[in-house]
Amino acid sequence: MRRRLRPTARLVLTVALASAFVAGCSSGDDAPPGASAEELASRLESARTTLDEAESLEFSITTAQLPSGVTGLLSAAGVGNHDPAFEGDVKVSSGGTIDAEVVAVDDTVYAKTGFAPVFVPVDPASLGSPDPADLMRADGGITTLLTETGELQEGEQSRDGSDVLTSITGTVAGSVVKSLIPTADEGADFDATYRLTDDDVLRDAKVTGPFYTGSDAVSYTIEVTASDQDVDITAP
Repeated sequence: MRRRLRPTARLVLTVALASAFVAGCSSGDDAPPGASAEELASRLESARTTLDEAESLEFSITTAQLPSGVTGLLSAAGVGNHDPAFEGDVKVSSGGTIDAEVVAVDDTVYAKTGFAPVFVPVDPASLGSPDPADLMRADGGITTLLTETGELQEGEQSRDGSDVLTSITGTVAGSVVKSLIPTADEGADFDATYRLTDDDVLRDAKVTGPFYTGSDAVSYTIEVTASDQDVDITAP
């Protein structure tokens, strides 16, 4: 003889089954896990390869401001190639702001400021600035940051126009940063954030840390875009 459940018992059974179903659906993570460090490293390596194999690069590095009294790089923007060579505009802080047109080629940096009618050789290290041509190198240039960043984690996504960008965060050894920006503290770790498109194209990077001894941390935003146009840069 079949026994019929009383209404109270039927309600208890229904709640128990529903609870078991919900528990089963949420036994794993509520959201898909982020990419592994190996997958993120592969994406950064792919982004670097695209830049290193380009005929030329459109490049900029900027900071909103430098600590008071610091001599250093405020911004640089222009084009370069892997010869290495660079031409563009550079702004440095050295007891005031100095704007200059710059051509860097054959291990020499030439600058023409608003108060100088011609290009003259300068020592960028004396202004706390790197040789911008060195940043264009496929081996040891600015793209080195992409493959020398550790402790990688996937960050939030953001939208830039129609592109959805994935951020990847990590740390870069000061010795690596110093090889690019000579005033950086080689004994410190720097925080880095990269934003990549779905096709692993670098949109921009932000590096933060002790770029200048005895001063607060400084953040530089870097944009590097690959181009298939050959750029001929010669000494002025």
